[in-house]
Amino acid sequence: MEDKKKSVGELRREALCYAPKNGYDRISADEEAAMRAYCEEYKKFLDAGKTERECVDEAIRQAEARGFKPFVRGMELKAGDKVYRSNRGKALMLAVIGNRSLADGVNIGAAHIDSPRLDLKPNPLYEDGEMAFFKTHYYGGIRKYQWVTIPLELHGVIALKNGTVLKVAIGTGAGDPLFTVDDLLPHLGAEQSKKPLGEAIPAESLNILVGSRPFKDDEGADRVKLAILDILNQKYGIVEEDFISAELEAVPAFRASDIGFDRSLIGAYGHDDRVCAYAEFAAILELGVPERTAVCILADKEEIGSEGVSGMQSATFDTFMSDLCDTQKVPLKACYEKSFCLSADVTAAYDPNFPEVYEKRNSARVNYGMGLSKYTGARGKSGSSDAAAEVVAYVRRTLDEAGVLWQMAELGKVDAGGGGTVACFMANRDIDTIDAGVPVLSMHSPFETVSKLDCYMTYKGMKAVYEAK
Repeated sequence: MEDKKKSVGELRREALCYAPKNGYDRISADEEAAMRAYCEEYKKFLDAGKTERECVDEAIRQAEARGFKPFVRGMELKAGDKVYRSNRGKALMLAVIGNRSLADGVNIGAAHIDSPRLDLKPNPLYEDGEMAFFKTHYYGGIRKYQWVTIPLELHGVIALKNGTVLKVAIGTGAGDPLFTVDDLLPHLGAEQSKKPLGEAIPAESLNILVGSRPFKDDEGADRVKLAILDILNQKYGIVEEDFISAELEAVPAFRASDIGFDRSLIGAYGHDDRVCAYAEFAAILELGVPERTAVCILADKEEIGSEGVSGMQSATFDTFMSDLCDTQKVPLKACYEKSFCLSADVTAAYDPNFPEVYEKRNSARVNYGMGLSKYTGARGKSGSSDAAAEVVAYVRRTLDEAGVLWQMAELGKVDAGGGGTVACFMANRDIDTIDAGVPVLSMHSPFETVSKLDCYMTYKGMKAVYEAK
């Protein structure tokens, strides 16, 4: 039976109309196998890095195993050399030196490894009602009602006055205790239920339950608090004052897990933005000798505006790049003005449960590939770098030539909200920049969801950017 001849209209429709397709209708069996293998490694990275410090430790471990060495100011570098520099153990920069001069610019991937969480206050431990609690100050944009009655782990460091730094990770080991924040029972919650979601759980009520057994051989006040301090003193050798110089983070006690009967999705804490950070990190590990030097940034503090010494607004990245440029006697500004940066950050995936806040024609879809965002920001694009048309065209060409599935994306309807990334801080350095990353469901929640296909395509996209000539 002969195939029906296509009409002129059908041919013109195929040639002219933009009709994105589900990625599973476009990828091969071999690519799907590679996708599954990649996502298994990504899940391991997530479980190993519940905080920015742990992500840096794990990334350095993997990088050194692949031949990366610490970059020391003044060292000589040649094409193919792989170097890294840790920023105070909370952020990381890696580079693979290319064949071309740094005067021709570099290809940069910039993501962040901090995620929303509950930080302990400087004086966190108190007792009330013969129960012991930690006071917290939430970090980043959270919906507070989502953080009650879930299991929590405690991660971070305690810096002692003598210079010793103690690492803390409670909840990950076999038999470790977990923690939680209480909520009001429905039988007594009539008035609470009348409040808007944003007000039902006040920030000052996000207090973590840490114990209830009193210290036996004492008749003073706060015997439960004393018992907790005694446990911590025996385990870590600390006293209450040491909390003042501690960075302790309460994070969800969830492991990265497959979601759905078909296992096509991954649910985990910290997809924003470790899903993109791992994509660019895994891509730079796979590089041979690129034509242009490839640089990978795993930044901190994006969730609170990229401020601070470990955020993208600090001079740390400029110092790293200046030191690289000094090895070739290239002015930093000459390198920047010819460089390209893909700001690898997540975007919102269209959720049919909440269609009222999405604009369907311009929303990212699950399983449609890497999401490109010409601009982010809020309202009238406030806080966005707004990539130029030429930059968007360059990225389209680069991704298409590498066989990367991608889609365009906006973060919801105009005036429905908005968000920011590190893109504007890279653009402020005179570096052409565009946002791109994985679409996420339930973003900023304790348990976010992403598509395995979109994860893999973001990795392929990052590799294509690094390999671009």
